[in-house]
Amino acid sequence: MKSEENLIRVFSGSEVSVILLKAKLEETGISAIIQNDFQSGIAAGFAGSTPTGVDLYIREGDLSLAEPVLNEFQE
Repeated sequence: MKSEENLIRVFSGSEVSVILLKAKLEETGISAIIQNDFQSGIAAGFAGSTPTGVDLYIREGDLSLAEPVLNEFQE
């Protein structure tokens, strides 16, 4: 993804759930980025989030293509 593209958070949950959803999005050709503040905090020597505070981001332009995948995943 290019840095100037707008990213939007489409899901927040456990690391396992986020990884599963990322795989489903990538199967449809949608690139996704995981932000895991909990793991980042541990790596830096402190924890600033909860283990369920993992976010998934996609490009804003991919939202309409991602909506069916997101809706199915959240059912």
